[in-house]
Amino acid sequence: MFDKILPYLLSGISVGGQYALIAVGYTMVYGILRLINFAHGDIFTAAGFFMVYIAATLPVQIAMPLVVVLTVILGFAVERVAYKPLRSAPRMSVMISAIGVSYLLQNLMWYVTGGLAKQYPTIPWISNSITIGPATTKVVTIVTPILTILLVIALVTIIQKTKIGMAMRAVSKDFETAQLMGIKIDSVISTTFIIGSLLAAIGSVLYFTNYTSVTPTVGAMPGLKAFVAAVFGGIGSIPGAVIGAFIIGICENLIKALGYTTFSDAFTFALLIVILLFKPTGLFGEKISEKV
Repeated sequence: MFDKILPYLLSGISVGGQYALIAVGYTMVYGILRLINFAHGDIFTAAGFFMVYIAATLPVQIAMPLVVVLTVILGFAVERVAYKPLRSAPRMSVMISAIGVSYLLQNLMWYVTGGLAKQYPTIPWISNSITIGPATTKVVTIVTPILTILLVIALVTIIQKTKIGMAMRAVSKDFETAQLMGIKIDSVISTTFIIGSLLAAIGSVLYFTNYTSVTPTVGAMPGLKAFVAAVFGGIGSIPGAVIGAFIIGICENLIKALGYTTFSDAFTFALLIVILLFKPTGLFGEKISEKV
C-alpha cells in the first residue's frame, strides 16, 4: 500500500511547495492592501511563457534569471498601472481593477501565442529522474519543498529584521497611521508586489518542470488553489499560507492515490467552504476589527 501511495505523497509535497510560493504573494498583498490580487495567477503563467520564448534563443542558465527579472517588472508594472491610481478609491473598484488586469493578461497571452500550448524547456538537473525507495520521480520533486522552506525563512527574516520589513508590518497593522508616521506607502506596496512576483517566477520554473505544457489559462487553477491555501492558513499570515499550501497539495494527491482523481480539485474548494463556515480567519489568521 505504501509503495502505491509514496509517489503521490512525494508529488503532493512538491505541488504544495509550488502552491506555497504563489500563496505567499496573495497573502502579502492582502496583508498590506486588503486586496486579492486576482492577476497573480496570470503573472505566474506569464513567467512560464517568458521562459518558453527566452530559452528558445538563449541558454537556460541565462534565461532563468532573465525570466525572474521580467516577471518582477511585470508585477511592478501591474501595481503601478492598475492599483496605485486607485489608492483612495473604494475597495470594490480596486477588486474590479484586479479582475480586469487578470483578463487583460490572459487575452494578451492568447494574442501573442495564438492560444496554442507551448512546450516548456527542459531545465538541467532538476528535470532528471531520481529513485526514492519504490518511487521514481524528478529531482524537482525533492528540490521544491526544500527551496520553498528556505525562501520562506529568508522572507520572514527580511520582514522581521530589516527596515523595509518593519515598514511592511507597520502598514499591514494600520495603513493610515503608517502613512502619517512618514512611511513611504508606495515603496512598501511596490516591494510587496516585487517579492510576490519573484516567488511566482521561481514557482513557475518548479511547476512547469513537472507540467511541461504552458497555455494562457494554465495559471488559473494553481492560482485559485494557492488563494484557497492562503485563506486556509489565515490570509495575511505567511507561515499559514505555506502550511495551508502543503496540506492542500498533499491531500489532493492522496485523493488521486485512492482513485478519486475527478474529485481532487473539488476537495480544495470544499475545504474553502468549510473553512469559511467554521473558521473564517483561517488556521493562523487574526481577527481584524474594523474602525468606525
